Amino acid sequence: MVEARHAVPLPHAIHFYYLCTKQHVMRYLDPKNDLTFKRIFGEHPHLCKSFLNSMLPLEPDALIEELEYLSPELVPEITVLKRTIVDVRCRDQKGRQFIVEMQMYWTESFKNRVVFNASKAYVKQLDNAKEYKLLQPVYALSLVNETFEPQLADYYHHFKIVNHAHPEKQIEGLEFVFVELPKFKAANLRDKRMQVLWLKFLTEIEDGTSQIPDELLHEALISEAVHILESGSYSKEQLEHYDQYWDSIRAERSAFLDAEERGRVEGLEQGRVEGLEKGRVEGLEKGRIEGIEKGRIEGIEKGRVEGLEIGLAKGEKQGIQKGLYLSALLMLNNKIAVEQVAQILSLPEQAVHQLLELYQKYGSAAENHLNEME
Repeated sequence: MVEARHAVPLPHAIHFYYLCTKQHVMRYLDPKNDLTFKRIFGEHPHLCKSFLNSMLPLEPDALIEELEYLSPELVPEITVLKRTIVDVRCRDQKGRQFIVEMQMYWTESFKNRVVFNASKAYVKQLDNAKEYKLLQPVYALSLVNETFEPQLADYYHHFKIVNHAHPEKQIEGLEFVFVELPKFKAANLRDKRMQVLWLKFLTEIEDGTSQIPDELLHEALISEAVHILESGSYSKEQLEHYDQYWDSIRAERSAFLDAEERGRVEGLEQGRVEGLEKGRVEGLEKGRIEGIEKGRIEGIEKGRVEGLEIGLAKGEKQGIQKGLYLSALLMLNNKIAVEQVAQILSLPEQAVHQLLELYQKYGSAAENHLNEME
């Protein structure tokens, strides 16, 4: 009777939990999942300190000694600005702030969101610091599970505000580190040993891993983080949350790709039509004014090319906008929260609320009423 009950397919992580219990085989969860990442680095300051010291470009005499966690929610002073939530936010003994985010897939808007969040954290210090000179630096560390700089061999990208002609001159305040996890290959444990170990921890342990590399277990802090990943230490409800996160990542990724493709196709088509018409009109007008056959032909051709380019750009932009709206409707239909839809698609929350009203009013026919958007 017990075996028959387990014949029903179980969610991925819960299934691993059942197998571990039945077969006494230790299985580990993926540290990149929202649940596990926040448990390791958002609840264990000594692990977070080791991770940040190894990943950030800090001088030996400026390493983090103590950490205190801050609220991951960044609420802007101006109410019309977006409210955002990061994975981990903390402050060290010098007052420096650190923002850590694990991003499973890359979008160009993610860079803007990282800058936005770091800037908000920097500005919010004015609540306590009455003088600008008392403001402390903010470091944003972003771990990305996709390649976003395919032309570059480096996986580690450090950005700061520098003098273009004299890079040694810099303005302190904001620094950004982006790590492309798929590019990481551990070649030498002697160079930046802890950085290599933490990155091996993030890249070599996946859902259902049962064998952990010896070098990770021989380092006390990494070994502690590994034990936090043991599937048996999580409740059934937590494992359900773990699986739901992967489901949401797949849904978000699919929605984004659909929006991008639909926007590109519709934009190109609309731009082609508008561009050809604009080019015809402008070319004929220019040729008529010049009054010579050569001018007429050159004017038509130049006007056609310029008009086509302008029309394509305008049409692609409008098409991408429409594609984003259609994807937002799809995500709202899948019960994804307004704030999350706005953040994923980089749309204003007001626009997503309007789309929600259209969906509630027209149901599946809402996409035919996008012209009602203000």
